[in-house]
Formats: sequence, structure tokens, C-alpha cells
Amino acid sequence: MATFLYRLGRFAFRRRHFTALFWVALLALAGVGAAGAPAAGNASFSIPGTEAQKAFDVLEERFPGASADGATARVVFKAPAGEKMTDAGHKATVQKTVKELSGDSQVALVTDPYQGGGVSQDGAVAYASVSYKVSGMELEDSSRDSLKAAAGNARDAGLTVEIGGDALQAVPETGTAEIIGIGVAAVVLVITFGSLLAAGLPLLTAIIGVGIGVASITALASTLELGSTTSILATMIGLAVGIDYALFIVSRYRTELAEGREREDAAGRAVGTAGSAVVFAGLTVVIALVGLSVVNIPMLTKMGIAAAGTVAIAVLIALTMVPALLGYAGGKVRPAGEKSKLLGGGRAKKTATGTATGTGTAQRPNMGTRWASFVVRRPVAVLLLGVVGLGAAAVPASSLELGLPDDGSQPTSTTQRRAYDLLSEGFGPGFNGPLVVVVDAKGSDDPQAVFQRTGDEIKGLDGIVTVAPAQPNEAGDTATITVIPDSKPSSVATEDLVHDIRDAGAGIKADADGSGTGSGTGSGTGSVDVLVTGATAMNIDVSQKLNDALLPYLTLVVGLAFLLLIVVFRSILVPLKAALGFLLSVLAALGAVVAVFQWGWLSGLMGVEETGPVMSMMPIFMVGVVFGLAMDYEVFLVTRMREAFVHGENPGQAVVTGFRYSARVVTAAAVIMMAVFSGFIGSSEAMVKMIGFGLAVAVLFDAFVVRMAIVPAVLALLGKKAWWLPKWLDRVLPNVDVEGEGLRTQDDRKGEDRELVHA
Repeated sequence: MATFLYRLGRFAFRRRHFTALFWVALLALAGVGAAGAPAAGNASFSIPGTEAQKAFDVLEERFPGASADGATARVVFKAPAGEKMTDAGHKATVQKTVKELSGDSQVALVTDPYQGGGVSQDGAVAYASVSYKVSGMELEDSSRDSLKAAAGNARDAGLTVEIGGDALQAVPETGTAEIIGIGVAAVVLVITFGSLLAAGLPLLTAIIGVGIGVASITALASTLELGSTTSILATMIGLAVGIDYALFIVSRYRTELAEGREREDAAGRAVGTAGSAVVFAGLTVVIALVGLSVVNIPMLTKMGIAAAGTVAIAVLIALTMVPALLGYAGGKVRPAGEKSKLLGGGRAKKTATGTATGTGTAQRPNMGTRWASFVVRRPVAVLLLGVVGLGAAAVPASSLELGLPDDGSQPTSTTQRRAYDLLSEGFGPGFNGPLVVVVDAKGSDDPQAVFQRTGDEIKGLDGIVTVAPAQPNEAGDTATITVIPDSKPSSVATEDLVHDIRDAGAGIKADADGSGTGSGTGSGTGSVDVLVTGATAMNIDVSQKLNDALLPYLTLVVGLAFLLLIVVFRSILVPLKAALGFLLSVLAALGAVVAVFQWGWLSGLMGVEETGPVMSMMPIFMVGVVFGLAMDYEVFLVTRMREAFVHGENPGQAVVTGFRYSARVVTAAAVIMMAVFSGFIGSSEAMVKMIGFGLAVAVLFDAFVVRMAIVPAVLALLGKKAWWLPKWLDRVLPNVDVEGEGLRTQDDRKGEDRELVHA
């Protein structure tokens, strides 16, 4: 591989005009496609294999005009203090608003509060429900504008009016996330390289890669039903890895220049060595993201594949665009150890990198060398401190509660959150999460009796405020029963109620089928199905499905990456240590997420206005993304150690050498990635905020505790055993030559390197 990538790097360097033109043309093509594509909406949840989805499908079949998957809105009205919504003037205003809302061509139904029981007992709050014929993604801007205008007219009449539901869900705002991340990355790169031009190359290539990826996602958003969150996550991950991958290649290029190589040869060798690590690091990220498809949640699958595509683009750009830009830069990108004149350079400083120049010049070991030397001398103490520290951080994860965000987790500045609070105030917290019980009695000879019995059974359960009368369809064989819990949608009590209703439904079904123990009095005979759906039930089913998929997903992703790392490192224990270290860092990161978003620690600093269950997708998403990113640092850091070991250094010296060359660059890469992820903590979307925080903390733990402390300590303790591989497996495995052995062999033939190379 190293030889192939070496040739690719030299080709891109020589044919820089062609290479640059290709990527710029691709960016322009993706941009044109994005500009002409409909805006991304909010991807609907489709959860194959769950009861909530099955009920949803029954509704679409038996209630064809109800638009079960259509967008909804709740226009909530509140009278001024001391007045009631039943006052004549306010009643006229509400009825006028209902009429305005009904005039929209995309509206299927608007309920009048005064006819549908939409006025609170104290008369202070009322609401009108709006059902649309199309989903939120298909809702036209004119319909949203009409909804806002109707609410605005009612406000002008003196009422407090807020709008809940998904009809007004907008593309999440990330604030200055990208700007913050890029700004911090620029500062770190300048410090790392001592050159503005060298620092600018990773930024430029990363922006081009993310631009192509996100523009492609935008262009395909309507066709593939990609949610707006998909492009944000692709930006987050693509920007972070794009900068990091380019950083490693530019850094290796400067090191090759410092060893006296010509620029074209240095570019080829940088791509052949660091580029090999980039390829395998990128593969681990892609495997982790594409592996999300095993969960069988279409939205999560699409998010993973889209982000994986952006990572793949970042790898290709790092291998081709970076050497092309290095060709344009010429002598302005200086060898390692030199600063640009603008930053006070112009003179080479004494090498602290320990490059093999053989000069014997007195050198001051760099920070990476000093730290690795300390760890090699005190491996047990460092290992215990790292493991105990991460274990302590992981303790809150034992209290992890999972759920999906609703309007109650929105910032208080949004109309959705204010509508949520008004409904809770007027009707109780459970009113924001009604449960829809679908009674399919098509196979019964007395459907009405089945509907009646189902309603009576539900009324006998605890934790319920209201059970509405059954609403049958035109055929009279299927009915819906709306149940209002007395607890908020994201609570454990509501989840228990859903399970209780399903248990009661299972009993009714068993009696109707003749297999139950109950008498079945009044229930009719034949096939009956009682299903619970609605947004709240769907969220509960999603959480359960994600929990069930976590272990298979972890096994698949870690197993595939483990095999890949065996090929890369030609070792059994090094990949095993990498996987165990990852588990430590991801558990510690989950603990931090629970402490902030569930317990409320530092919630004010993080902008968390409402604590509650952790997003149900968080554990599996963190496992996928963090594993891929963790293996990035493992590959970049440990390949340098293996390179030193296979060239004759003892295991302890190899650890120090690996840190001498890679620690500074890995540190810079980790700080950049943390900055990019941290910038998304300012997002208005709870899911994006939580993911940004979780990934930033995970990179902190994994890069600085696991890879920088635990990994060298374990390698120092294992010694030569760390690089053990059974002979039969060594013969079977392909030699991918990540360390660039083939390139060194070329040097031997030219007389440039006198080391004895062991194939």
C-alpha cells in the first residue's frame, strides 16, 4: 500500500493543476445540485418491527383521509390575567383563527376548541389542533407562514398565542459552531507548524471536503428523505477528521523535508507513510458509521452513511489535494523545526524531534519524548491513575436513562417550548404526550364490543387522566382511543403506562382468539389486535430498539475493526488493548453526558435549559463515532512505534520514538477535534448539543488519557509480547506495509539508507 500511495502522492504533486481542478469542479457540481434542491426537512421516524410503527401502518390503511404521517400543530391560546377563553371576545378571536387556518390547501383538519373539548377547566387556556395532509418535510413555506400569520392576528387581539407540534420545526441552528471550531483549529495549526501557509492547508482541504459532502447531502435530502440533522452531523465529523488527516500528512511532509528529501519525493513519502495510516484510520470510522445500519432505524442508517461518505471524501482529499497544494506552496512550506519569517523564523532551530541526521548536536528532548520516558519508567502508576480516573468519570453512566427529545426539551425562547408549557399548565403534563390506542377488530364479529372492552380495560389502569371514547373508521372495523397520561411524555411513569396498556391489549387479543384465560365477555370472537402508537410510544419503541441493538452493533464494529487493526499492526495484543481502551473512554464520556444533561451538573454553562433522559441514540451513536475516532489516534501514534520497533529499537525505546515524532501532532489533532465538536454545543437542537458535548469529552478522555497515558504504559509493561503474532497468522495476513518498508527498501537500493531491513 505504501508504494501505491507514494506514487499517488507524487502524481498529485506533479499534476497539481489537474488534481486541484478535479476537486474544485466536484465542489462546484455538488454546490449546483444543492442550490437547486428543496431544503432539507425533519426526517420522520420509521421504525420497522415496532408496535408503534405497526399501528401507524394500520392507521394509514384504515383511516386513509386522516394523514397519519402528516405534520401537526397545536395553536395554544391563553387569556390575559383575570379573563377566560370562554369570554365572548376571546371566543370570537379563536373561531376566527380556526377559520383562517382551515383556508390553507395543505390543511386536512382543524378542531375548534369549543366543540372538541379544547378548553381547560379553569378556562384560562384553549388549543386548536391542526392536521396537515403532508409530512413536515413536504410542508410548504406558505403553509408555515399562514400558521404564523393566524397566530399573529390572535396575538394582536390581546391573547397569548404559541404554536407546538412539528409543523414549525426548523433546521437546527448551530450558531457559530463551525466558525469557532475552524478558528481554534487555525490557532492550533499555526502553533504546531510555525507557519501560516502550512497551517492553512489542512483548513482549506477540510473545508473543501466538507463542502462537497454537505452539498451532496443537501442535493439528495429531498430524494432520500434526509433530515436537517444529517448535514450537521456530517459537517461535525467531516470537518474534524478532514483537518486531522491533512494535518498528519503535512506534518510528515515537513519531517521528510527536514531529512533532506526533495519536495516531490517528500510529498510522495508523506502520502505513502502517514497516508497509509490515514486510509486505515478512515476505514475504522467508515466501518463504525456504516455499521449503524444494523440497528434497522432508517433515519440512523442514513445519518451514518452520509457521515461515512463525508469521511471517505476527507480521506481522498488528504491523499490527493494535500500533496497538490504542497506543490503549489513550494518552498513556503518549510521543513520541520523551521518557522516562517512572518512568525519570527528564517533560522532553523536545533532539532528537538530526534530525526536521524547523525549530527550528534546537543538536543533538548521535546515534550512528547519527556512524557513517554516518564511513562516507560512508571508504567504501573500511570496505568492505575488513568484507569481509576476514567472509572470515576464513568460512574454516572450507571444511572443512565434513555429517551427522545420532545418540545419540553426545547429552549424556553422557542414557541414550541412555550406552547408545551401552556398546555402543561392548562391540561396537565401528560397532555403533551397523548397515547393513541389503535384497536384493529377487523377479524371480530362484534367490533363495537371490542372497542368498548378496550376502553374499559384502559380506564382501570393507573396513571391516566382521560380516556376518550373510541373513534371508529367508516368501515367500523378499526377505532382509535386517545389516552392522556398524568405524567410528562419523557417520564418513566409514562413508559410504564404504555407497557401496561400493551399488556391489557395482549389479554384482549388472547381472549378474542380463544387462547386466553379470561371469559372474553362482550369482546366478540375472532382476530383482534390492540396497538399503542403516537409520538410518545414511538419514542419508547425507538429507545428499546436501540438498547437491543447496542450489543450486536458493538460486536460487529469492534470485531471488524479488530481484524483490520491486526492487519495494520501485525499483533494480537495491540488491537485488543486499543478496543479495551476505547470502552473505557466511551463509558467515561457517557458518564459526563449523564452528569450534565440528566443530573444538571454545569447545565447553565452548557446552555442546557431542561434536564431529562439522555437521547436514546446517544450510546450507540457515541460507540460508533468515538470508536472510529479513537482508532485514528491509535493508528497514527502506534504505527510510529511499530515503525521504530521493526527497525531494531527495543520496545521501550520504540514507545519513546513514537511519541517523539507523533505526540505533538496527535495532541494538535485532538485539540482541533475537541474544538470542532465543542462548537456544536451552542446548537439550538438538543440532539446536536448533546452529541457535540459527548464527542468532545470522549476525544478528551480517549486522546489524552487512553492513547497518551494508558497505551504507552501497557506497551511498556508488555514489552516484546505486545508485537507477538502467531507465525501461521503472519503468513496468512496480507502485508499492507503501513510503515513504508517498501519505500525504505528503495532507499537501500539507492544507497540512501544503510539500515538492515527485515522483511
